Amino acid sequence: MKIIEVLKKICTKEVILYIVFGVLTTVVNLGAFYMLATLLKLNENISNVIAIVLAVIVAYFTNKDMVFHSEAKSFIEKIKEFGKFILGRLFTMIVEWGGCALLFLLPISQMLSKLFMTVIVIILNFFISKFFAFKKQNKN
Repeated sequence: MKIIEVLKKICTKEVILYIVFGVLTTVVNLGAFYMLATLLKLNENISNVIAIVLAVIVAYFTNKDMVFHSEAKSFIEKIKEFGKFILGRLFTMIVEWGGCALLFLLPISQMLSKLFMTVIVIILNFFISKFFAFKKQNKN
C-alpha cells in the first residue's frame, strides 16, 4: 500500500507530461547524435554537442508551454525565464558532454554511453526546470 501512495505522489500530471516530452527530447537528442556520428561520420563529440543543442530547443518550448505552464508575461520576465532555462541546460550539457567524453574512452557502446548520460540529464533537468527556471511566483 505504501508503494501505491508514493507512486500517486510522484506520478503527477506534471511528471507524466515531463516524461512524455522528455522522451520526445531524448528521441531528438539520440536521433540527431546517431545521424551525425554514424550516418554522416562527424566526430562523436561534435555530434554530441549539436544533438544536445537541438534537444534543448525542443525542451524549452515543450516545458515552457505544456509541462510547467510558464507564468512569465512581460518581455523581461520571459527573457529572465529563458536565461534561467539556458543556464540550467548549460550546466547539464556540461555534465552530459563530460560524462559522455569519459564514457567514450571505455569499451562501451557509444549509444549506450549516450543513453546512460541522457537519463541522468533528464532527471537533473526536471528539478532545475521546476525549482529554478519555471519556478512559480509567490502570490501574496
